[in-house]
Amino acid sequence: MTTSTSLLIRHAQGILTGLPGDAMRHDVAVHGADIRVADGLIEAIGTLEPRPGERVIDASRSLVMPGWVNTHHHLFQSLLKGIPAGIDEGLMGWLSAVPVAYRRHFDHDEVMRLAARLGMVELLLSGCTTVADHQYHYYPGMPFDASAAVFDEAEALGLRFVLCRGGQTIVRTIDVNPPPQVRPETLEQFFTSVERDVHRYHQAGPRPMRQVVSAPTTPTWSVAVDHLKPMAQEARRLGIRLHSHLSETQDYVTFCREVHGCSPVEFVGRHGWLGEDVWYAHLVHLTPDEIRTLAETGTGMAHCPQSNGRLGSGVAPAPELMRAGGRVSLAVDGAASNEAADMFHEAHTAWMVHRAVKGPRALSTDEVIRIGTAGGAQVLGMDGVGTLAPGQAADLVVLPLNEPRQWGLHDPAVAPVACGAARPSHVLCAGRLVVDDGAIPGLDLERLHADADEAVHHMRRAMA
Repeated sequence: MTTSTSLLIRHAQGILTGLPGDAMRHDVAVHGADIRVADGLIEAIGTLEPRPGERVIDASRSLVMPGWVNTHHHLFQSLLKGIPAGIDEGLMGWLSAVPVAYRRHFDHDEVMRLAARLGMVELLLSGCTTVADHQYHYYPGMPFDASAAVFDEAEALGLRFVLCRGGQTIVRTIDVNPPPQVRPETLEQFFTSVERDVHRYHQAGPRPMRQVVSAPTTPTWSVAVDHLKPMAQEARRLGIRLHSHLSETQDYVTFCREVHGCSPVEFVGRHGWLGEDVWYAHLVHLTPDEIRTLAETGTGMAHCPQSNGRLGSGVAPAPELMRAGGRVSLAVDGAASNEAADMFHEAHTAWMVHRAVKGPRALSTDEVIRIGTAGGAQVLGMDGVGTLAPGQAADLVVLPLNEPRQWGLHDPAVAPVACGAARPSHVLCAGRLVVDDGAIPGLDLERLHADADEAVHHMRRAMA
């Protein structure tokens, strides 16, 4: 990983800032096309001259944009792509056939680190600089430190990393034939582990490199009802945020109506799980009243359109929540329900799917970039991340428009969303070059490929 106290990006064809409204597109013809990075921050944007000894990156025929902020992932699933038993299943069948059944293989440190490394490498190569990983693979007597594994891998790659410390405190009735690695923790074990991770890793402030979040897997099925309020209270005592899955399928709604006599959003609201320090993955099935409640309380959404499409869960009302004043972010979810962890693909899918359902004005390319950058930073409470402006974190992407799919564009600024797949030439996180000339410094990509193939071969043989 290359570190520089001062670096100059020159002659950008376009600069997308992540800021709202007209400020989203920096007019390089009028205000200059250069960005100076110093000491981890954006020092200036304009017409700038190189300083003696300063590294210069030529961004001619390239766009510069903020790094993507991925607000919901399951990195351990990076080795569980395309499993035949789950490829045509909906959420409930897929859960039993894939992540529950295969958690038995994540019983040692090396496989967890490999999966995390693979997922983060794919994210970096798609311009992602911040990842919130909903890591729920914890169980009593676990023989390795899963939290240390993911934090170490993120630090080695230079990513800004949020551990959403998941898990369950009851046996989930939805799990079919769970292996020993799915055993629940006690509430006290959960609290002890979360507090330990907070003391080891959590950083406050607008530009943290490491954070910890309290994130039981699902409030409706993974914890006892009387655990929800204590969990919320304990997280707020520790000064950390709350995260979980909610309303991913109609089953969530039916369960809450039949068992609790209310909607899922009403249910979590009764137990202290709404507010600006809370966000949920999916939120596919929402009523207008629930959308209004989420917006009024500042509760955020991690929008996962590819996973929701792959599992047949539906299309989340992300534009409706956004236009109601709510907080919306973008996320890839786990690769076991997506077969990828590519933020450009996720952005393209978000743009296309809402227009297919609601018409051509449902969501603009600028709006997709904003929810995928500044929107994610807002949901995570990182005010100094997600936008390109002096004083903000130097988390940014240089995206060459050098593929045939990007040629012939009358408006090159739509390329990161409208053109789909893309490969940055450079990615900076906190001012560090974490992707340099299209490669991750110090990473043996062929070795990673071979190690992933070997792990998959081992799993397939064991499950045969």
